Amino acid sequence: MAGTDAYPGEPPTTMTDEEYGAVRTAAALWAGAAVLITDAHGRVLVQHVDYHGMCRLPGGAVDRGESPAHAASRELHEELGVTATVRHALAVDWVPATASGAPAGMRFPGETIFVYDGGTWDSAQIAGIRLPDHEITGIGFVEPARLPELLSPGDARRALSALRARINAAGPAILEDGRPIAPTVLDRVQVLHTTRAVHHFGWRPDPVPRGMPVVQSWGWLFAPDGRVLVLLGPGTGSACLPGGTPEPQDGGNVVATLRREADEEAAAHHGEPLFIGHLPDTDRARARVRLAAALTHVGPVRPDPATGHTYTRILTTPEQALELFDWGPSAGAQLDAVQEARRRLGIPRAAAQPVTELATPVTW
Repeated sequence: MAGTDAYPGEPPTTMTDEEYGAVRTAAALWAGAAVLITDAHGRVLVQHVDYHGMCRLPGGAVDRGESPAHAASRELHEELGVTATVRHALAVDWVPATASGAPAGMRFPGETIFVYDGGTWDSAQIAGIRLPDHEITGIGFVEPARLPELLSPGDARRALSALRARINAAGPAILEDGRPIAPTVLDRVQVLHTTRAVHHFGWRPDPVPRGMPVVQSWGWLFAPDGRVLVLLGPGTGSACLPGGTPEPQDGGNVVATLRREADEEAAAHHGEPLFIGHLPDTDRARARVRLAAALTHVGPVRPDPATGHTYTRILTTPEQALELFDWGPSAGAQLDAVQEARRRLGIPRAAAQPVTELATPVTW
């Protein structure tokens, strides 16, 4: 057999070019390309097709002599009427021959599928979609947790893995039948496999009106590098910020609520917080308060005494954190207020980087 210094396609010295080519051809896989597109609320674009009972992401087969990236762009034009160039890969998935359920007569040999980042589309881009006369019968933007319901099992695993890879910002995920061979903390706790809580409240940067009850005090707690602490629920992967519901012992003080809840949920401690705004309920007179502060230390992981839940603690950029929530149209305004609070605290803006788990105590 060829040595490890052989270049790709170099036949072993014991085989002719024809013999080696026949061996490689017999081991060949199909190639496919898919594109992951989201809207401003983090929902994923799926297509309804006329040849299959399940939905699918935009994409299809890579043609002979075609690059996967070119195939992805071509499929966007053919299926959605959109001219776009895709360059950034989110995942590469090896699909074994036994995984597809393809008819025996198709002689499916297995496939390598490249998933590309189609970006976040605004209303104008969505309005510009033009469907073909056949094959694609409709499109929709759906909550990530609905992908297993709408897509085939392998397609859903691949799409969720690609979406987590996009949030994690660590480069393309290498998958086997949709499962990452090197799972990140987002994969391990299965972020986005349950429906994100909907918090479509308006953002108000001013104090809570006198007499309006506060039902939640959450904190954007910053590490020195500008990332924030986010908690992921066990078994659900659902995200929340440190903080919680005011209790009588807090004496009506939202800072006291944040300090108590951050300690109970995450063993997290912080400096003096800044008030950055609140979210009034749409159907009743009550408010959710948002504060910002610099983290000083986190202790050992332990269960929340109120719920018994042991949260997974991660550090993310504020932009990554927003991908884990469904805060509706006011999300951008809240993010702007968070970044302004970060500046007031004298903390640098976080560089794009992978999510980090805080599994052990840290002091800053």
